[in-house]
Amino acid sequence: MTKAELRKKIKKERESLDINKISEEIVQKILKLKEYQDAKNVLIYYPLENEISLLELLKDKEKNFYLPKIDGNNLLCCPYKDGDETCLSCFKTCEPLSESCDKNIIDIAIIPALACDKNGYRLGYGGGFYDRFLKHFNGFKLCCVPNCFLLDSVFPENHDIRVDVIITD
Repeated sequence: MTKAELRKKIKKERESLDINKISEEIVQKILKLKEYQDAKNVLIYYPLENEISLLELLKDKEKNFYLPKIDGNNLLCCPYKDGDETCLSCFKTCEPLSESCDKNIIDIAIIPALACDKNGYRLGYGGGFYDRFLKHFNGFKLCCVPNCFLLDSVFPENHDIRVDVIITD
């Protein structure tokens, strides 16, 4: 199976999941994670349809949160607070209107994925934005996927960057 075929299969399968329940379980696990508790600056993402939502984390007033913004081939980090205005990107994701900041202030980056494998590689949406972002990122890398999408392999390639921890429901 190719990565493209796997992406298509997973997108279809996740339509039948109770993504709200899975999101709640994953958020509770993140809140208990030492790396999250120690972090001051946290990169999350604005969820697409049928994607795990971490927006509940925004209630944690002890943290500064950031959302990604696409700029050409690059992924930028932009400060975000619950209720801040966003705009729809060319990829149909909500992006903050705030100015970007240095990614090196981010303590923990929570990266979206369609699936992950047991070696810490993620299957993204195919644009390579997060792999380019993570290439020179020194913070903690976390990915959240439904347990049914923790696979033996997502067919990693040389440019793919491993995450430090995968959290499932």
